[in-house]
Amino acid sequence: MDLSLQTIEDQLKTYLKEKNQIAVDTLRGLKTRITNEQISKGSELTSDEILALVKSEAKRRKEAVEAFTTGGRADSAAKETAELDILSTFLPEQLSEEQVAAKIEEQISANGWTAADFGKAMGTLKQEFGNDADGAMVSRLLKERLK
Repeated sequence: MDLSLQTIEDQLKTYLKEKNQIAVDTLRGLKTRITNEQISKGSELTSDEILALVKSEAKRRKEAVEAFTTGGRADSAAKETAELDILSTFLPEQLSEEQVAAKIEEQISANGWTAADFGKAMGTLKQEFGNDADGAMVSRLLKERLK
């Protein structure tokens, strides 16, 4: 997916017409973060840089959902979940846990990794998966396999 500020602005206009306030607030916040990054960088952001910002915002929402759920604040967790759903529309489809686990097994067999090779293994797997898998899930599955 080629992600640009224009794509986000177009979607924001759609949500404004639909009067979807949560989506409007979420995308305005994302647009502000992108604009601030462009100002600090001094140039336009690439599609990959914008994608990294969207992933960062999505990760913040996931962490907030967990914190609010643990704290018994279902209303706040629901709002964060709604925002996460909106941000997820801009993210590439992620591989399933089963697909990631199978690829990790394949790489462990091919490379003979042990627990001592965790750092090297994560580096290789990050390159392998790119934006197609959640880094935290890859790390968790790799740790389980390398015990």
